[in-house]
Amino acid sequence: MDLNAPHGTTIVGVTYDGGVVLGADSRVTLEMGVTIDSMTNKIIQLTDKIYICRSGPAAASEVLSDYVRNMLDQQEIQFGQPAKVKDAANLVRLFSYKNKNMRQMGVIVGGWDKYEGGQIFAVPPGGAILKLPFAIEGRDFVDMTWREGMGKVEAELFVIKVVSRAIAKDEASGGLVRTVTVSILILARLQYLRDDIKKGQSRACMEITGIPGPTCDAFAGNAPRMLQ
Repeated sequence: MDLNAPHGTTIVGVTYDGGVVLGADSRVTLEMGVTIDSMTNKIIQLTDKIYICRSGPAAASEVLSDYVRNMLDQQEIQFGQPAKVKDAANLVRLFSYKNKNMRQMGVIVGGWDKYEGGQIFAVPPGGAILKLPFAIEGRDFVDMTWREGMGKVEAELFVIKVVSRAIAKDEASGGLVRTVTVSILILARLQYLRDDIKKGQSRACMEITGIPGPTCDAFAGNAPRMLQ
């Protein structure tokens, strides 16, 4: 494999002590490298506490998201309990296995449930399923810098660095860095400005819900502090 070739979408999921952090770039490109959208949201909500990061053909991944979301909704109504992260991952696996023609589609499922806490599952094309402490599709340095037992802020900064480095190195990744943090009490969805990423910094430019995220100073390597 040519490590210098464009790797397309960059998606990442990591566990931390209490939950998970998911991250993705926002650029969509055609096979010939033409950018058609720089603001796509690749982190899709399935339930209150379960999300997926999607890569590959946008239409196929949207069909997958709708299918899994509907199945989980029916399950929650039938049993009167929130869905398990593992259930969502298995539904993604079954969909991928039955649609092997969608070989370019890769998915990371992440979330929190009361049974096993924060969990990350990788579902590569073809329908395998892997429960992992972290997962990435794209390129970067996760295996060298991830460590067990990270706290929430450290995990968020780690995900921001992974995606922003990929944006800087890979012409097929780009746009904003989006992150989602999920735990028993927290649901925080943030996005970070591209211009700041190019400078080696990151700034929360929108907080949709939940608690604040790390500031530019935290990302630049100074003592982490939270937005007020």
